Amino acid sequence: MASLFSGRVLIRNNSDQDELDTEAELSRRLDNRLVLLFFGAGSCPQCQAFAPVLRDFFIQLTDEFYVLRAAQLALVYVSQDTTEEQQDLFLRDMPKKWLFLPFEDDLRRDLGRQFSVERLPAVVVLKPSGDVLTLDGADEIRRLGPACFANWQEAAEVLDRSFLQPEDLDDPAPRSLTEPLRRRKYRVERAARGAPGRGGGVEPRAEVEAAGGAGELF
Repeated sequence: MASLFSGRVLIRNNSDQDELDTEAELSRRLDNRLVLLFFGAGSCPQCQAFAPVLRDFFIQLTDEFYVLRAAQLALVYVSQDTTEEQQDLFLRDMPKKWLFLPFEDDLRRDLGRQFSVERLPAVVVLKPSGDVLTLDGADEIRRLGPACFANWQEAAEVLDRSFLQPEDLDDPAPRSLTEPLRRRKYRVERAARGAPGRGGGVEPRAEVEAAGGAGELF
């Protein structure tokens, strides 16, 4: 996915406006994720109305306040603004995790032509491979809200088979490396105590694995 922006600079929408200007940085933020390309403009009334909907959608899928693990989602604002001041004003109240292209980068226009964007706002959803999942992301977000992410994720897994969990240093610490050993010990102890088999409810292994799977987003 990072190859779409190879040789370009993306900027984080935080107070420092950190630049992602290396292949490694772009890869870390974009690879193995669904990427939303948001085409909008501050001078567009429809974009102004859609922006809060998209902002809440993004926050609920990427902010640890709402979910246990941030979803596999990234968003790049592809500004169609006529001035840099309009672009900055539009981004001022948007999430800090959004990325955007520098105003002077002609790729802003080229991407619009590449994905046949004819009206604003538009959200193009790309699979981890870079293939288009949908050109109508804005309509789906309006109609379904965060629920449409599960549909996109399922489609990406079925069609692409390369949807991996991203390594994100902002995520909570992983489970202990000794956890698989504890699970195995637990199953052995349960079996030694004569835990019920197939005719007596859930098997010990299934119980443990079910408990271990708790907290997954999807």
